[in-house]
Amino acid sequence: MNAGHNSVVDERAVHIARHVTWVGFWVNAGLGVLKVLAGIFGRSSAMIADGVHSFSDFVTDIIVLIFVGISRRKANREYQYGHGKFETFATMLLGLILGIVGVLFFIDGAEKTWAAIHGAALPAPTWLALGMAVASILSKEWLYRYTRRAGERIHSAVVVANAWHHRSDAFSSLATLAGIGGAMFLGVKWRVLDPVAAMLVSVFIVMVAVKIGKPAVMELLEVSLPSEVVEGMYRVIGTTPGVEAFHHFASRRNGNCMIADFHIKVDPHISVEHAHHISSEVEQRLKDAYGHEMIVTIHVEPYLGQPVDSNNMCS
Repeated sequence: MNAGHNSVVDERAVHIARHVTWVGFWVNAGLGVLKVLAGIFGRSSAMIADGVHSFSDFVTDIIVLIFVGISRRKANREYQYGHGKFETFATMLLGLILGIVGVLFFIDGAEKTWAAIHGAALPAPTWLALGMAVASILSKEWLYRYTRRAGERIHSAVVVANAWHHRSDAFSSLATLAGIGGAMFLGVKWRVLDPVAAMLVSVFIVMVAVKIGKPAVMELLEVSLPSEVVEGMYRVIGTTPGVEAFHHFASRRNGNCMIADFHIKVDPHISVEHAHHISSEVEQRLKDAYGHEMIVTIHVEPYLGQPVDSNNMCS
């Protein structure tokens, strides 16, 4: 996803992010209450656990609501590169919470499976629990698609991450549906399918958590931009008229903003004004290619005949 081509202004992006998050907030509230009640009256411990999982989405929704507005604020004296890292930090928190939920699901499923193997009789669920599982799957899948579309539209990693959290809830409900269905239609000994399915889905949840959280952690650690993006920037810099060579290139990301710092080498006999014009042209070309929010810092040096590679980069 190229954050630089965001056609939605920051104020509109914040409005969209908050709107979809509030929708998710209230859907999760309703599902959480209904699942717990369906679990109690439908005699399904898996449904109760699924309801608690839905309540955990409250925490992630609150994180999004708090951080998405902060991350879109303009740069100021204290945060001179802007507030993009707030969104990155929130995305990391979402991944962490999702990972913890996945591990807890696995532990709970393992304990129930162990108990069932050793003769413990798991409770027989009712149609109420089965119907609630179906309703939960449909609701959370719709919420995932709705939230992800909005996140991709405004190029917000934290909103997309929250969408994946919604889908993880749908998969946990799918495991619950399998377990409840097995317990209802296959007999007492097959009630163990409920915790076994929950364990399998928990592995998927943890994998999604890693997928969400790893890029955020890497960004907080100031890892450079992807190699294909860096190579593209090399071509833009090296082919700009007046740039004889460049070196000391460094890049990173700050939320939805790319940052690049480098030195360009120009003809030592041109004027300062001409050298400034060349550096401005390089900056403009990069912003045209990778987004006008991009932050570019260029140091100008005289070119003294150093050897260059195919990209016009020198040592």
